[in-house]
Amino acid sequence: MKRLEDKVVIITGATGGIGQATVKLFLEEGANVLMVDLHEEDLIAVSEKIDSNKLSYLEGDVSNLLDNQKAVDLAVERYGGLDVFIANAGVSGDVLPITEYDEQVFDKVMAVNAKGPFLGLQAAIPSMNERGGGSFVAISSVAGVMGASLLAPYVMSKHAVVGLIKSAAKECADMKIRVNSVNPCPVETKMMKVLEDGMSLLGEEDDPKSKIEGNIPLGRYAEPQEIAKLLLFLSGDDSQFITGSVHMIDGGSTA
Repeated sequence: MKRLEDKVVIITGATGGIGQATVKLFLEEGANVLMVDLHEEDLIAVSEKIDSNKLSYLEGDVSNLLDNQKAVDLAVERYGGLDVFIANAGVSGDVLPITEYDEQVFDKVMAVNAKGPFLGLQAAIPSMNERGGGSFVAISSVAGVMGASLLAPYVMSKHAVVGLIKSAAKECADMKIRVNSVNPCPVETKMMKVLEDGMSLLGEEDDPKSKIEGNIPLGRYAEPQEIAKLLLFLSGDDSQFITGSVHMIDGGSTA
């Protein structure tokens, strides 16, 4: 039997590298998947590429409660309930010292990376409770358990995710809703390329990727498919006694 047979899953940030890998894997494992992202054209492109009758999408902003509720309502209407919510949407912000950071960019980073998972969970809890339980997984980062120069708002937002999942795990346990985070090291995605370019523009590194990989004991970035496999485990019944946990997938970076 497939590991997510007939489970209903919402995945935010679904058109990015980790998002697409997760959508594809979850469909292969039998899930009904609702993708959420900002731009309809990107969602259409992913839908056409994957081409599954168990896949649908909704254009939405995770920092808006109404859009999160629309996603949950659509999942319930189309598939009959909600079992899994993957809060994957995220932005990196700028690579700048604290003294030079723009307040509006700071607000956007916090709105997407910290407020987004909170609102997603707020919208998901009632439907998961009606279902008799569920799994909520938020993407944090190695930056959620350590510091990083020139990325203070991003680091703050990812620490906030850890605080959210630990608090929510206690609050939701009686409803059999499990709440966990996945904390990757750098992943081979467009977001990391943006961060690398930012480091280069500041003159921090001539070859930022090699510098970053040199600090990862396994010597490379993670692949999106590797993150998706951990998300699959946390979404399925094999992890039914795991909640409130921070799952590092970082090649030994925080060892």
